[in-house]
Amino acid sequence: MSDLFDDPRFTVSGLLFEAHSGLLAKLEPTWKAHGLSGLDLNALLRLSRSPDRRLRMSDLATQTELSTSGVTRLVDRLATGGLVERQLDPADRRSAYAALTDAGVRRLEEVLPDYLAALERWLTGLLTPAQLDGLTTGLRVIRDATNPAATALADRS
Repeated sequence: MSDLFDDPRFTVSGLLFEAHSGLLAKLEPTWKAHGLSGLDLNALLRLSRSPDRRLRMSDLATQTELSTSGVTRLVDRLATGGLVERQLDPADRRSAYAALTDAGVRRLEEVLPDYLAALERWLTGLLTPAQLDGLTTGLRVIRDATNPAATALADRS
């Protein structure tokens, strides 16, 4: 019975969860110092890396793992700050896009140097190039199996 408790899969999953929590704790001061939440930064980055710097609201919801109402609240908050605007789809009036504004681009240009430095210090810089390649490959395999909707949208995350 004790072998059940010593299963190495517990170690792998535990390390992943602990690394995730630790990484968020190390990165949080960076986005907070720029007046953003982690969710705000995630959404702004996803918009900045999308064609025409915009995404359908439904795609942004999928990529940020938010409900329809959750992404509406997020976009409303970012729009109030002038970082994002809502654009109606002229071909389908039922659809709307969230689009990064020039002010949103400027905010990202302010926060990204600090954010990239934090990522380098607490994530990418801790690994050799081979380890980083392996981690990226492994995370894509896991993401593709567990969150196929994210895979269908883009492989830029």
